[in-house]
Amino acid sequence: MQIQYNARTDLLYIRLDDAKQDVVNQRISDNVVLDVGANEQIVGIEILDASKHLKLDRLLPVEYQVTTQTVS
Repeated sequence: MQIQYNARTDLLYIRLDDAKQDVVNQRISDNVVLDVGANEQIVGIEILDASKHLKLDRLLPVEYQVTTQTVS
């Protein structure tokens, strides 16, 4: 997974799948576009005007945890 932010265009892009593939853009709101690849899998999420919708200073750099517990 990769997260990129372009301050000049105020665009945040979250790449979920690193495989090179053709994608179809699906706008789900005025500010969010999904990149959908093979088998209808979401490959990336594009957030336009990101600083207006997210607290980037709290988001970047990203911290995350991987858990193996199942949710019931």
